[in-house]
Amino acid sequence: MKAMILAAGKGTRVRPITYTIPKPMIPILEKPVMEFLLELLRQHGFTEVMVNVSHLANEIENYFRDGQRFGVEIGYSFEGRITNGELIGEAIGSAGGMRKIQDFQPFFDDTFIVLCGDALIDVDLTQAIKWHREKGSIATIIMKSVSKEEVPSYGVVVTDDDGRIQTFQEKPSVEEALSTDINTGIYIFEPEIFDHIPSGQEFDIGGDLFPKLVAEGAPFYGISMDFEWVDIGKVPDYWHAVRSVLKGDVKNVPIPGKQVAPGIYTGLNVAVNWDKVDIQGPVYIGGMTKIEDGAKIIGPTMIGANCLVCSDAVVDNSVIFEYSRLGPGVRLVDKLVFGRYCVDKTGASIDVQAAALDWLITDARQSLPTQPSVERQAIAELLGSGS
Repeated sequence: MKAMILAAGKGTRVRPITYTIPKPMIPILEKPVMEFLLELLRQHGFTEVMVNVSHLANEIENYFRDGQRFGVEIGYSFEGRITNGELIGEAIGSAGGMRKIQDFQPFFDDTFIVLCGDALIDVDLTQAIKWHREKGSIATIIMKSVSKEEVPSYGVVVTDDDGRIQTFQEKPSVEEALSTDINTGIYIFEPEIFDHIPSGQEFDIGGDLFPKLVAEGAPFYGISMDFEWVDIGKVPDYWHAVRSVLKGDVKNVPIPGKQVAPGIYTGLNVAVNWDKVDIQGPVYIGGMTKIEDGAKIIGPTMIGANCLVCSDAVVDNSVIFEYSRLGPGVRLVDKLVFGRYCVDKTGASIDVQAAALDWLITDARQSLPTQPSVERQAIAELLGSGS
């Protein structure tokens, strides 16, 4: 069976991570989100997968290549152009991306699945396909029911008693919401869907195609299913996803490495004197990372590979990407450290280089910074106390 993963977006709401990593490549404990999606598709018999790419397309293509080592076949549809030797991404909308593939050579010749490439999911696609076909649907949205209080964060789908979609509400207030079923970005289509998608223009699935199907009275349904769905739409969502995996809340994502103590997992060759540090799980520490004596790490926390956590540093409930050096005495609580950026759990970020704090948080591959001035030390202490 055939599927498509939507991977062309710029991921603006997940910056600064997506400055250098496309959303489908964002790692959940060392493994890209899109890899989990491929595993799910393969489990349910979907072995031919098209991926539309645009922003940082090479990162995706160079990692997944033809899909052979993941047990699937993968083809890529690039959306953009080359200017002065540089790839310039120009996404044409999710439905436009589907149409481009079909116009090139009809690929979708039977019931197919379309997934957004930025969520951890564990849904029974086989059951959903069966339901879709029994309804005679041209398009089906796999929905998930959330609490009324969560509704304002999502796109709401309103169906009748038979599951036929009536209307949509984009992030309604609790009082205005007509349903608690939300759009998860998992869709089932029949090839006839292309009769409703124009060629050669930007066209979105949610914003353009779905309202058109409702207006035309097409057989368009929504099925609400109970499954794990961790959306990584914004930086706080990513922070929450990593914490959920570390706490064991996402059952289809195991913690990698070796468990060296209850709730503490490490990759290869981690340098640490266990009796001279305070580490409270759940914690994952990537391979070739060094934790100096006197450091304190409180879970749920992930520290990537090839990091250096200096003496007396405190890392609490945080996510630290690979090759990060956390200076002596730094205190990070509810933070995400990615390259030169330190981001809090609301998504607000500090460019540590621009703020002259690069001696405090820097790349572990750089030579050690010089001793900071009294003024810079005061800034650092203020940053720590504000955590």
